[in-house]
Amino acid sequence: MPRTRIIATGAYAPDKVLTNADLEKMVDTTDEWIVDRTGIRERHIAAPEQAASDLAAEAAKVALKRAGLKARDLDMIILATVTPDMFFPSTACMLQKKIGARNAAAFDINAACSGFVYGLSVADAYIATKKAHKVLVVGSEVLSKFVDWTDRSTCVLFGDGAGAAVLVPTRDDRGIISTDLYSDGRMGDLIELPAGGSRIPVTEQVLKSGLYTLKMKGNETFKAAVKALAGLITNALATNGLSRDDMALLVPHQANIRIIQAAAKRARIPMDMVYTNVERYGNTSAASIPIAVDEALGAGRIKRDDYVLLWAFGSGLTWASALLKW
Repeated sequence: MPRTRIIATGAYAPDKVLTNADLEKMVDTTDEWIVDRTGIRERHIAAPEQAASDLAAEAAKVALKRAGLKARDLDMIILATVTPDMFFPSTACMLQKKIGARNAAAFDINAACSGFVYGLSVADAYIATKKAHKVLVVGSEVLSKFVDWTDRSTCVLFGDGAGAAVLVPTRDDRGIISTDLYSDGRMGDLIELPAGGSRIPVTEQVLKSGLYTLKMKGNETFKAAVKALAGLITNALATNGLSRDDMALLVPHQANIRIIQAAAKRARIPMDMVYTNVERYGNTSAASIPIAVDEALGAGRIKRDDYVLLWAFGSGLTWASALLKW
């Protein structure tokens, strides 16, 4: 079977930057408090008229240009998001329209912050079975529109952005080596947006209650994330017969620097092997890994034949990894 290789990436972040100093004027917090607990110094915020498909289109256009492809060359679009433009049609279909990918099948997936890695796994399966040949995988989020800006425990964490990757089959030994996907619905209430679906439809009372904004149990989430992320690293290496010394770079979901540091320490991975940009973007959910990969490539941190591990954790609970030989 052919292997699946990422041939180009792209990323986009809205122009507006919200700093910790700005947040100090909005909610009872301080720059020192935010940096100490999260590592975040600023985050990008979408304009009122921007939705997930708009951000996705900008990232997709960059990725397609770098790949030397036209949108009409795509035969599949997979878009990971928890902040869709609307319930239906899918945001992937809206992206398809925006970029003119008229020959592609398009659909959304929702695995929260693990969504982009889940998307890579789905794309890999389609390419490996020759059901698709040129696939665009995108993570796009506008979390700022679902945050309670009076809740300092959550509003300081999240930002908006999009990242994209173009995947094609290859016959050489580079590309996606393996993917691992996990979930545990028993812990779904650790990170959730309670209202807006069929369980709790939006009503006047729901709007007053604030149930349409993101809720998170921070301490429990931290513990579960560290355990899951550390396990992803050790499992991926063991499954593929690799050691830590074989790895060139690990790119985690950019949720919180303390989670990343704790998971790396538990897996005995030095932080100089871990790429982070959480200080400039905050948590952009499904967009965080593709944005970070795009930046790491631009900075020369990822080179040909490097082993790179992508690892993520999110609501669901979900957690996932993808091992690639670049």
